Amino acid sequence: MRLTNWRPLTTALAVMLVLTACGGVSESENSTESTTPVTSATTDASVTETTQGVVSGTTDGLAGTTLNFWIMGDTATAFEELVSGFTAETGINVKVDAIPWDAVNDRLTTAVASGEGPDVTQIGLSLLPTFIAGEALMDVSDLVGDYPNLTAASFPSDIMATLNPGGATYSFPWVSDTRVLFYRSDILGDAGFSEPPATWDELLKMASVLADRGSTKYGYYIPQWDAPLPVAYTWQAGGDVIAADGSIDLDTPEFRDAVDHYLAFYDAGVVPTAGDWDQALGFITGDAPMLVSGPYLAGAINDQAPELEGSWGVTMVPTGVNNTSLFAGSNVGVWSGSENPEAALALIDYLARPETQLAWYAAVNELPAVSAALEELKAGDDAMVAVYAAQLANSRLLPLDPAWDAVGQEILTMLNSVALTGADKGQALADLFDSVARIVEG
Repeated sequence: MRLTNWRPLTTALAVMLVLTACGGVSESENSTESTTPVTSATTDASVTETTQGVVSGTTDGLAGTTLNFWIMGDTATAFEELVSGFTAETGINVKVDAIPWDAVNDRLTTAVASGEGPDVTQIGLSLLPTFIAGEALMDVSDLVGDYPNLTAASFPSDIMATLNPGGATYSFPWVSDTRVLFYRSDILGDAGFSEPPATWDELLKMASVLADRGSTKYGYYIPQWDAPLPVAYTWQAGGDVIAADGSIDLDTPEFRDAVDHYLAFYDAGVVPTAGDWDQALGFITGDAPMLVSGPYLAGAINDQAPELEGSWGVTMVPTGVNNTSLFAGSNVGVWSGSENPEAALALIDYLARPETQLAWYAAVNELPAVSAALEELKAGDDAMVAVYAAQLANSRLLPLDPAWDAVGQEILTMLNSVALTGADKGQALADLFDSVARIVEG
């Protein structure tokens, strides 16, 4: 099944959000859940120690300005501390409005309809196409030259061009995220495994052995709500969900291999079937001693079970044809209706300082998106950070398509219908292809 490119959207953002609202919240957007840092020698500075240098751009006459910043998730308190240095330098105040990830669509719709949005907003990458197509973000191409931390060279190669289509500048990377394999080395060792699985086959075989520990024990965990996971499996199978011409193409041998890999764990009975399974608790108790997740899970483990130190680790995702993983995270952008774009860009420039990025990682365990900060973390002595950095170097973005969130949900619906209710796989795939065609064609 090959589908044509998505058409430019000319309807209101509220209409487009009908597609994304049915998609729920992806794990990539939940990367702000943990506020507990993973200790690293390179991240000892407190959040307030980010006042080095001078804020870039023109801030003369802006003292007393108040910027409204939308932050997603539950890190508002840490962010207020982070930007206190910015206020001290510039006199520009920052009012932080915390929005739960599951309320983002409603707030976007209301803001667009009323014309009363923030000055600066965090944007989960899965919603970035919707923000852009709905004209919720300001193209700041004519202004950004005054802010040296916001040049394309500050970020990993080509990321700015990828995230800002058509030569515009709508947003800037703020935090990055990837997926790695978490494993309980103590439990694997007790089962006779000295190393974590390195391939798809090893993952399934080891999961099967670990599941034999008892009726309530499993070998692996698959989040039934994690839409990016089957896409990552497609990449690892050597394929893609986007054809060379930019069209969505799911009817490929590689996508079918990814489906088979996903379902094999259910067929073997080595993964939980409960939709509300708590991955952190399951990992801590050892009931599910292997799973793929992001760095935020490390913070939850350290916070909830410090006694497990030395009994678990992370490694790159197992290889099918390759071991490509998800590049996720959040951008920040200036709201299209902001009356303070210069002050807004000065704040974003501050957030892109390497020292600010490192302080944010120390505070909430979200990886930097700025190259210099990532390199500083890699040079430290934190073995887990080295794995994150290595996986980021072999990670890809989900399709930046306003329809993709809904497409991802259709993929999950298909997989869960087969895995949980016994639907016929061939028919479920055919139904999936039909549903995706309708979504993309509008």
